[in-house]
Amino acid sequence: MSGPLTGLKIVEMQGIGPAPLAGQLLADLGAQVTLITRASGKADPTDINNRGKRSVALNLKSAAGIEVALALIETADVLIEGFRPGVMERMSLGPSDCHARNPGLVYGRMTGWGQDGPLAQTAGHDINYLGLTGLLQATGDPDRPPTPPLNIGADYGGGTMFLLFGIMAALYERQSSGVGQVVDAAMVDGASALMGLVHGFIGAGRWSEQRGANLLDGGAPFYRSYECADGKFIAVGPLEPQFFAELVRLADLPDDHRATQLDTRTWAERRESYARVFRQKTRDEWAAIFEGSDACVTPVLSWSEAASHPHLAARETFVTRDGVTQAAPAPRFSRSAPGPVAPPPAPGGDTETILHDLGYDRDEIDQMRADGTLS
Repeated sequence: MSGPLTGLKIVEMQGIGPAPLAGQLLADLGAQVTLITRASGKADPTDINNRGKRSVALNLKSAAGIEVALALIETADVLIEGFRPGVMERMSLGPSDCHARNPGLVYGRMTGWGQDGPLAQTAGHDINYLGLTGLLQATGDPDRPPTPPLNIGADYGGGTMFLLFGIMAALYERQSSGVGQVVDAAMVDGASALMGLVHGFIGAGRWSEQRGANLLDGGAPFYRSYECADGKFIAVGPLEPQFFAELVRLADLPDDHRATQLDTRTWAERRESYARVFRQKTRDEWAAIFEGSDACVTPVLSWSEAASHPHLAARETFVTRDGVTQAAPAPRFSRSAPGPVAPPPAPGGDTETILHDLGYDRDEIDQMRADGTLS
């Protein structure tokens, strides 16, 4: 292993969504992430969120399986789990159980609604968390229902990133206190925290609750996507006056638009007139015109096009492993650079190695396989 997190030991409970991505990002930077899975299986190179991890398959319905899990957690710095509140406690793997064995453990809990509150036990997904926090209402065209921004807003932005932020903060605090704590990362909390700028705009009376009428939601004619002659799109975003001036010059827009850029009374008409201008050339023709300028105009690329764009290719933003194109580890470090991405493990593929490292001998491992402790 290499990377700035080399030596950090993480135990991750098998799950979906933001918790596996958190484990992947930690593993990308050198942490040893051991995934507790429900059953053994075959390796899948497309299982990107589990790349670089180890995997042990345990029957957590058995007392012996729980004991193995606790023995593993006893050696860890961090535990990550993404179940509904109470599930880990019912398995005797809750915070009190784990801290009794490992007082320094940082116990990372990832949920949509949080560990408490009226909705804590209710199912939900990214779209629901965005809907409740006001974010979904602000996305999409004003004459259509709100459009979900994939699952990056709550799951990954408000979930994964705040779970990682909380874990790192708790690890830092542990250096002075010597003890661990529980990190309650809720997607509704994290997604809301990302909106400080917009909350400030609202407080200052500079943000309308009407979708598609604001500076950053597609309302501004200089901050939206436009269709080109070939049916493809460009992204236009020159917010600052000097950058907007470049857009006006290179797209041959009326020069007097520069003086009234922020006059919202002009926006509706200009969205239509700019759309007519950008439909006159193909996406790649516009990309060539704006290449290297400060007009803040870029082509809107497909997934398959992105990896081969000259800038992303030069930075090696994407890598291909076992035929699967995926993002390279991020961010980058000047000294402790992580090594190449490792493949996802076969579920349960490291079970015997992990148990051996915990001190179990061959006879004990064989007995656990025979009695169903290992799945």
